[in-house]
Amino acid sequence: MRAANEGNEGTDGKDAKQPKYRRLYATLRDDIQTGRWALGERLPSEAQLVRSFGASRITVGRAVRELQAAGLVERRAGSGTYVKRPQPASALSFGLLIPDLGESDIFEPICQGMMASPPAREHALIWGSVQGAIESKADRAWRLCRQYIARQVSGVFFAPLELTADKDDVNARIAEALDAARIPIVLLDRTVLPYPRRGRHDLVGIDNRRAGFVVTEHLLRLGCRRIAFVALPHAAATVDAREAGYREALFSSGARVDRALAHRLDPDDPRRVQALMKTGRPDAIVCANDRTAGRLMHTLLRLGYAIPGDVRLVGIDDVEYAQLLPVPLTTLRQPTREIGDAALSAMLERVARPDLPARDILLHCQLVVRESCGSR
Repeated sequence: MRAANEGNEGTDGKDAKQPKYRRLYATLRDDIQTGRWALGERLPSEAQLVRSFGASRITVGRAVRELQAAGLVERRAGSGTYVKRPQPASALSFGLLIPDLGESDIFEPICQGMMASPPAREHALIWGSVQGAIESKADRAWRLCRQYIARQVSGVFFAPLELTADKDDVNARIAEALDAARIPIVLLDRTVLPYPRRGRHDLVGIDNRRAGFVVTEHLLRLGCRRIAFVALPHAAATVDAREAGYREALFSSGARVDRALAHRLDPDDPRRVQALMKTGRPDAIVCANDRTAGRLMHTLLRLGYAIPGDVRLVGIDDVEYAQLLPVPLTTLRQPTREIGDAALSAMLERVARPDLPARDILLHCQLVVRESCGSR
């Protein structure tokens, strides 16, 4: 498992906005390209770089891995890291296949993180376009898949489709077509197969089961005991994992696990929401994501419920508007830009080493406490 990046450190100005490992990567890259270290020369050890730059071992290790992914150095087991002979220009092109872009708030910053990643400068990210009338997201996703196969892209970043009844069939069809074309896939945020099945592709995201556990545990520590879980119908596998974490938190605390408190419903439907409140009588609600939480909050307020007075509310993602809702939302922050950065590195490793076992690269999240849970 890979942990999230270290935060910004030191220096003023534009460079201070970059994580420290990126600034260290740029310094080492420039030293290689300007000839400070010659072809075949051994770089200082990571311990020496830690002392020289005053950086942590994690920061130095990440910078050296980025150099390796960019083809500037090679690691020799038991010997060290050496400057690598530059390869002929071979920019790769990667397709972005994200059917829910614009409907899920996490994917745009994930893509921004990809484009800001140091190795991205040598390669191309293709958004793809489909001309003509498209009946559904599923049709558009399939057409983009065929387009990327026809263009023989070097790999595809795929965020499987959700919120449609046939999502599992569509996602499996896309993955099978890309596999048949021998095009590597790196999954963003979610698996192709329903939870808890894993599949054969690299996945970059967060530990969604743990995310559901953490936000539920937070409510339990505040004294809540009748905690509901709300998600949209036909949601992605990530939502099933979050619900599993919610149930696990209830079970491990000794609280009652009541199946009647877990709902897949339209949060804009006042009748369904009123029924949940009347029959379930929850004192808190875990929402599968911030978008669901925001919609549910507006419905609860219209129905006359006070948040957090009558019911406490939490979400997952920490999208931009979470703190701008009528009651600022307690949530779990996804490191979306860092997910994009890690996804690009994973893709380059997958292209270079196609026989690697499938990996889950899960970044850490941070609980952000605001007024909606009542603990402030």
